[in-house]
Amino acid sequence: MKLDHITVLVTGASRGAGAAIAKMCASYGAKVVVHYNGNKAAADAVCAELGDKAVACIQEDLSQAGAGTRLWDKAVAQAGPINALVNNAGIDMVSDPYGPEAEWADAWGKILAVNLQAPADLSRAALRAYRQAGGGRIVNLCSRASHRGDSIDHPAYAASKGGLLALSKTLARGAAKDGVLVYALAPGWINTEMAPTDPAVLDPAIAEIPLGKFAEPSEIGAMIAFLLSDLCPSATGATFDINGGSHVR
Repeated sequence: MKLDHITVLVTGASRGAGAAIAKMCASYGAKVVVHYNGNKAAADAVCAELGDKAVACIQEDLSQAGAGTRLWDKAVAQAGPINALVNNAGIDMVSDPYGPEAEWADAWGKILAVNLQAPADLSRAALRAYRQAGGGRIVNLCSRASHRGDSIDHPAYAASKGGLLALSKTLARGAAKDGVLVYALAPGWINTEMAPTDPAVLDPAIAEIPLGKFAEPSEIGAMIAFLLSDLCPSATGATFDINGGSHVR
């Protein structure tokens, strides 16, 4: 499998699944634009590991209005034409309907901005470029929560990921005629620093996974590398569940 034909922008690539995606794609020959929010040192470390496969390292706070479009424009300016986009960056916050009004409003505003509006804006910019170029690829990191929902104190996260999944399907159906391939991943827990460590949360989380463990970031990277390889373009519009059998559709 080769990705020599790919220049990919990976959002949230300074750590966790994003860093694993960037490294896996680069290992198959892709050029990578590394996006980060605030941790420049971590982003620089990823770029150092990628070597000459890292063609740009760009900071942008995706919670801010217009950030997705700005990020795309910066990436193209620094790296040239981009033919693959991975919307990996995401946040989660408590959005308890029984909690304080200010906490509720703040969580919904930030989560929708990062998890849905920024990917939508990035995808819009990509679509416009891809139509002129004759095609391209988009992979959106959704969630198991896109299908089954989340706990009652995290409805904003589930809603944002459900919206991103619907966006993925819509773009796949509408842009295939322009040579655009769109895929969604719906992982459960991934073994990153965002995973629970408190045994009161960790033990039940693992207990509901038939495979008995969280997915590794490298598994996410491997799936995305395969999708970007163009080995199975007819899978456009599909959602790939990576959750150890904890939610089987």
